[in-house]
Amino acid sequence: MTSIETLVARAKEEGASDIHIICGLCPKYRKDGALENMEDEPVSSEECINVARHLSGTEEVFNKLMKDGEVDAADTISGARCRIHLYKQQGVPSVAIRILSENIPNLSTLGLPLGVLDLPKLHKGIVLVTGETGSGKSTTLAAILDDINHNYKRHIVTLEDPVEYVYKADLCAINQREVGKDTPSFAAGLRASLREDPDVILIGEMRDRETIETAITAAETGHLVFGTLHTGSASDSIDRMVQVFPEGSAQQIRMQLSMVLKAVITQQLLPKKDGGRVLASEYMIVTDAIKNLIRTGDTPQIANMVATSAEIGGQTMDQSIVMLVRRGLISRDTALHYAVNKDYVSRNMN
Repeated sequence: MTSIETLVARAKEEGASDIHIICGLCPKYRKDGALENMEDEPVSSEECINVARHLSGTEEVFNKLMKDGEVDAADTISGARCRIHLYKQQGVPSVAIRILSENIPNLSTLGLPLGVLDLPKLHKGIVLVTGETGSGKSTTLAAILDDINHNYKRHIVTLEDPVEYVYKADLCAINQREVGKDTPSFAAGLRASLREDPDVILIGEMRDRETIETAITAAETGHLVFGTLHTGSASDSIDRMVQVFPEGSAQQIRMQLSMVLKAVITQQLLPKKDGGRVLASEYMIVTDAIKNLIRTGDTPQIANMVATSAEIGGQTMDQSIVMLVRRGLISRDTALHYAVNKDYVSRNMN
C-alpha cells in the first residue's frame, strides 16, 4: 500500500473529504459524496496494523486501540489537518481519516439565500444550521463567524468536536475549545462559556437536554448562539429540541424557544450535472406567525409559512431544488430524488 502521507496528499489535492483503510479492501476516499478506490490492490492485515501503529503516535495509544477497540486522534499529515479515527473490525484495525478544511469561504459564495447574509448582524438569539453529516454545516457556520470576525468587535467562543476551521482573529477575540481536549463535553463547555464574557457562542452539536437548555438560557441572557442538529427541516429541528425534555416541560420550552429562535438553515449537497456538488437549502426566518406555531406545537404548518416567506428572504428545500433545476445545475432525476414533495417539484421545475 502507498504511504498514508501520499494518500492524504492525493486526497487533499483532488478535493476528497475522507479516506478509509480496511483490511481486504482497496484504499478508498470519499469524493463528491461517493466512495472511490484510490489503489487497485487490497490492504493486508499487516499493512492495516502498521498504518494504525503509525497514526497512533505512541505504543500506549496503539495498545489502547487494540484493547478498547477504538481511539480518536488528530494530526497534520502532508500539510493537511486531519481527524483520525482508529477502530477494530474482525480483530484488525481499520482507519477513517477526515481531511479538515483550511480556507474559510466568503459567506456570499456558498449559494445560500440572500437573507442569510444578514445573520452576522444579529446581537442575540439562536440560529440553527441543520442537515445530515457531510452537508456543509460546518462550512456555513465558519463563513458566518468569519464574517462577524471581520466586521464586528466581539468575543467568539466555539465548542467543537473536533476543531475544524481555524480562525485568524481580526476584529474579534476568538477562543476555539475542543471537546475531549479543552472541555469534557459540549454541555460542560457551554456552561463554562457563560462565565467567559462571550458575545457569540458556537455549539458544534446540540444533542442533549442540558446543552439545549443552556443554549436557550444563553440566548435569553443576550448572547448570539449558533448550533447544529442532524435534522432535515426547520420544523423537525424544533420538534427535536422539544422532545429531549420531559412531557411536562414541553410547553415551557416551546414558549422559550419561540422567543429566542431567530432562523433555521437546513442544507443538503446535491450532485451537479457536470460533476461536483451544489448546495440546496431551506431557510426559515422566525416571524410572529411562526413564533405562534412554535408556542402552540403546530409545527407541521411551519413548512407552509416558509413556502410563502419569499418576500422576507425565506425558502423551502423544494423551492431551492426547483431553482437549481431551472439554472441547469442539477438533473430532473436528481431533483426528484432529493425532493421533499415530489409532486411540487415535478410541477414546477420546467
